[in-house]
Amino acid sequence: MKAVVAAGALGLVLISAVPASAAGDDVLFAFSDPTISEASALTPLGKGLYATTNDSGDSGRVFTVDSRGDTVGVTHWAADPVDVEGLAPAGRNHVWVGDIGDNNSVWDSIRIAKVRVGRGERTVSPTVYELVYPDGPHNAESLLAHPDGRVFVATKDWGGGRLYAVPKHLDPDGPNRLKEVAPVIPMATDGAFFPDGKHLVVRGYYSATIYSWPSMDRVGSFRTPDQEQGEAIGVTSKGEVVVTSEGIRAEVIRVDPELVGEVLGDEPPPTADPTADTAPDEAEPANEGDGEGKDGDDGGSAGPIALVALAVAAYFIFRKRT
Repeated sequence: MKAVVAAGALGLVLISAVPASAAGDDVLFAFSDPTISEASALTPLGKGLYATTNDSGDSGRVFTVDSRGDTVGVTHWAADPVDVEGLAPAGRNHVWVGDIGDNNSVWDSIRIAKVRVGRGERTVSPTVYELVYPDGPHNAESLLAHPDGRVFVATKDWGGGRLYAVPKHLDPDGPNRLKEVAPVIPMATDGAFFPDGKHLVVRGYYSATIYSWPSMDRVGSFRTPDQEQGEAIGVTSKGEVVVTSEGIRAEVIRVDPELVGEVLGDEPPPTADPTADTAPDEAEPANEGDGEGKDGDDGGSAGPIALVALAVAAYFIFRKRT
C-alpha cells in the first residue's frame, strides 16, 4: 500500500511537469447534463452532435449531445452491462458500444452491440455479440471503427497494448474470435480512425499517438489537454481531434490542429477521401438486431509524460474504478 501511495504522490508531483492545454486548444462546450459524470468515450456524429457514455456503474445508455453541450437524445440498450468503456461509429445514426472494460483481466469474453443514436429517447434491443481474445483476457477501453466498417479493440495493458480486429462477419451465437493486429501504446484509454482511413489515433491519460493504417507504423505523438481524468478521444469528419474527460460538466475540447498537423508532417490533412474504395456493407453482421421497440510512455517521446505514465498508473487504478 505504501508503494501505491508513493507512486501516486510522485505522479501528482510530476503532473505539474506535463504541459497544460495549448493556446490552440478550443473548448467546444461542456456537458450540461450532470448524469454524464464518467464520460469514457466520445464519437462525433456529424451535424454538431456527439455520442458519449458513462463507464461502469451506469445502466446501458448512450447520450446524444449537441454543440451547446445539452443532451438531446438518450438510447437505452441494456439494463446491466458490466463495464461499458468504448463507442465507435457504425454508420448513419448508429454507434458500436463496447462492454469491454475488464480491470482484472478475468473475463472469458467481452461484448459489443450496434445501437441507434440521435435526437429523442428510445429503448432498443440490439444483438449483442460475444468476442474472445486469442491469447486470454485483457482489460480494454478503446473501441475503434475504420471508415470501411471494420471494428477493432485496443487493450489497456501495462507493458503495451495490442490492437485486435473484430471479425467482418459476426455470429450472433458466438463466440467471435478476435485477431491480433499490432502493438499500441500502454494504458490506452480510447482511440479512433481518421476519416481518410489511412490513420488512427490512440490516447492515454496525457498524450495520444497517431499510427498509419494498415502498416501500423507510428507516425508520432502529441500531448492532450490537461483535464480531470481525460480518457475519451474522437475524430470529426473534418479530421479534427476532440477529447473529453470524466467528471460532471466535463469539457469537450478540440485539440490544437497545429499539434496534430506537426505529427502528420507533410502528409495531407486526414479528412475523408471521396475516392476511397470503402465497403461498409461487407463489415456489417448478417443480422443487425437493432430491434427498436418502442454510431516507455503514451507512445510519445521520453520525458515527463513517460514518468507520469509509469508513476501515476497505479495511482489511478487504486484511486477509482477505471
